[in-house]
Amino acid sequence: MVLKVFFPSCCSSAESGILVGHWISQQSSAVVLAVLHFPFIPVQVRKYLSEVQRVTQVSVSVLGSWTNSKQEKEESLSQFLEDLGTLFSHELWIQISKEGDSKFWSCSALQKHGSKPKEEEIILVYYEQRKVMLCHLHPPLHTAASADHGAADASKLAAIFETVAKSKMLFMTDRYDEGPIKLTHWQSDGVEASIIVELLKQASVPACMLLTFLLSLVSWICRSRVLKFWPLCFLWSKLSTCEQLGHRLQHLQLISSNKKAPNQTQLMRKANILVSLLLDVALGLLLMSWLYRKNRIGHLADTLIPVADHVAEELQDLLQWLMGAPAGLKMNRALDQVLGRFFLYHIHLWISYIHLLSPFIEMILWYVALSACLGLTVALCILSDIIALLTFHIYCFYVYGARLYCLKIYGLSSLWRLFRGKKWNVLRQRVDSCSYDLDQLFIGTLLFTILLFLLPTTALYYLVFTLLRLLVVVVQGLLHLLVDLINSLPLYSLLLRLCRSYRLAAGVKFRVLEQQEGKPLRLLMQINPLSYGSVVQTYRLPTYSCYPKDSWTSLCKKLFLGELIYPWKHKGEKQE
Repeated sequence: MVLKVFFPSCCSSAESGILVGHWISQQSSAVVLAVLHFPFIPVQVRKYLSEVQRVTQVSVSVLGSWTNSKQEKEESLSQFLEDLGTLFSHELWIQISKEGDSKFWSCSALQKHGSKPKEEEIILVYYEQRKVMLCHLHPPLHTAASADHGAADASKLAAIFETVAKSKMLFMTDRYDEGPIKLTHWQSDGVEASIIVELLKQASVPACMLLTFLLSLVSWICRSRVLKFWPLCFLWSKLSTCEQLGHRLQHLQLISSNKKAPNQTQLMRKANILVSLLLDVALGLLLMSWLYRKNRIGHLADTLIPVADHVAEELQDLLQWLMGAPAGLKMNRALDQVLGRFFLYHIHLWISYIHLLSPFIEMILWYVALSACLGLTVALCILSDIIALLTFHIYCFYVYGARLYCLKIYGLSSLWRLFRGKKWNVLRQRVDSCSYDLDQLFIGTLLFTILLFLLPTTALYYLVFTLLRLLVVVVQGLLHLLVDLINSLPLYSLLLRLCRSYRLAAGVKFRVLEQQEGKPLRLLMQINPLSYGSVVQTYRLPTYSCYPKDSWTSLCKKLFLGELIYPWKHKGEKQE
């Protein structure tokens, strides 16, 4: 049997003493956690270790002895440390000694049970205790073929990492404590702490209580019956600004909750949400300060009306072109004139509406810029809603054209089935055979001919307004893509991966330090950090999507059949 001894590198220069750690029998491994120095009383050591075991739920015991011959001058000390094995009962007694300035260490393990002491073959593995304790080991992302093997290796590593992480109480004593126990570990020179962090923790308690109260009040108002009336509930469900505010409200409730995170993943999620909120608000404040400087809001308001007039004029020119002979195509003149005048009247109404609002546009933009203090995502969502309102006439044109085109397509398909002696069975959702009389076939032929010859005119209007609608959807999609990026990007995890890569561990690698015949193999365990792609995949925050995510095939099918695309429908709602 090969015994693996995990020895903390911070204890390599410690004075002689006894090794305190945890024995993992399933892996034939011993994890050394600290070196306990003289003088000590065995009864007090047992009492201290039992208290540590009660708090940490880790079976901590004395594993063996440690001798640093460079610092100790008495030769009898080594024999004394070996004799300590009779006081501390353990299945294996590990003896590690550092031989002066030599880079090779002596390491042996004696099996106590049996007639003769049996010496085991040992592999000495050094590990950095601070990094192992603070890191979070992630399961490997393997394929299905190597999933079982990867899971087994991950469970072995997780047992070692979990042993060090749970033994936090053992590392809270340093050399300046006046207790009877003197230990050497990664915090033996002083417990690592920050005064600023501790002050922030104390100050955050009343701030979180106040924030929780305010958020509960806001949530109660949002759940009240006032917002369930038709105009308010319609706006709340259709405007992306309301969706983003509700999303951020859930985030604030999560990070201000006084409940402790159950695991490391939830703790990282809270940290990612907090950093995302802070960055969002900081970018919003920068945008607000830029807009209020040099009267940029006034210039923007003065530019908005001429731009709207120019867009309306371009649409009028486009409709005039469609009412003639576009690209030399022969259109149905009667239908062409009716549709053209209908859309021109809508543009006239739209221009009147814009000029009616022109005195209030600067004030509206002033309050919209003020809302940027809630975050850049809120400002982007407001911009998306403003674009939707300013292009509402294009949306209406698209809906009119799509409905008319869809009606003709479905009419032609139904009449085509009539010619073949078939019909659509609504109850069974299938095409069945059917016999028609002569009058039905005659009327069907007339309707089919009329719809077929009117289809090019309708299809041309539908094509033009669909392209305009797709242009608006692309602009809004880019804005929502930026909002989703800010909402879902795990910024804290990425910063942690950049600055302290060992905190997010994907696994470990072993480097051979020294190997000599008659001496134990010495390895150095190093942490493999998680890749940036895996960090984003693991800690990506859940977000919402204002538009349903259709495949390209489904999108092309909808465009060909004249079904509406993205008509202010949210992800969970059904299309008509």
